[in-house]
Amino acid sequence: MTDSSKRPRAHFVAHLPDLITEEDYAEPADRQKFRLRISRTEQGVEILGDSMYAPSLEELLAVLGAEEIERMLCG
Repeated sequence: MTDSSKRPRAHFVAHLPDLITEEDYAEPADRQKFRLRISRTEQGVEILGDSMYAPSLEELLAVLGAEEIERMLCG
């Protein structure tokens, strides 16, 4: 994605569930792993994503049509 205006707006929150496991940190650096949890809610579809590669995850969510994402400042 080259157009930064299409990136989802970030809304910062205090906590999000951690989907990355201890084993994921041992993966080679050239293998960008994402973990996703997809749920159907009363508001629609919710995608919870976790990765050590936040910019790539945000790009994936943008391609999926996300207009806004929740992020943590760290962790």
